[in-house]
Amino acid sequence: MIRPGLVLLALCMGFPAAAQEFADSEAGILRWLDKLTGEVADIELLRGQEAVSGRLTIRLDACRYPADNPTSDAQAHMTIRDAGVTQPVFEGWMVASSPALSALDHPRYDVWVLRCVTPDPAPQAEEETTSEGAGE
Repeated sequence: MIRPGLVLLALCMGFPAAAQEFADSEAGILRWLDKLTGEVADIELLRGQEAVSGRLTIRLDACRYPADNPTSDAQAHMTIRDAGVTQPVFEGWMVASSPALSALDHPRYDVWVLRCVTPDPAPQAEEETTSEGAGE
């Protein structure tokens, strides 16, 4: 079954004006919710790493973010399995700003991407010139 939100996302991604350069991240931060107990946990996973939360096994396959704005909208590809179910209950991309576009459809659990782990910004050049001029 094709979800209307996925069709809209696919259409938007096809236009050159919407094209954006993405950088890959080595890790991502996800949020897991047990709707029955109200338990919430943030999970940091390296690319290819798995974590077990409740009955779910969550694997982060990839995490990427806009290269020109690392703190902006993250996208993560995840594979989520439920204990006792042979097929993954979710396999695909989730977008941090629009989790409903491609969401885990599970009666008890919810999982969504918060952000990718990005490299620390380089020190400002202004700080270097200020400290150099102080010794004169």
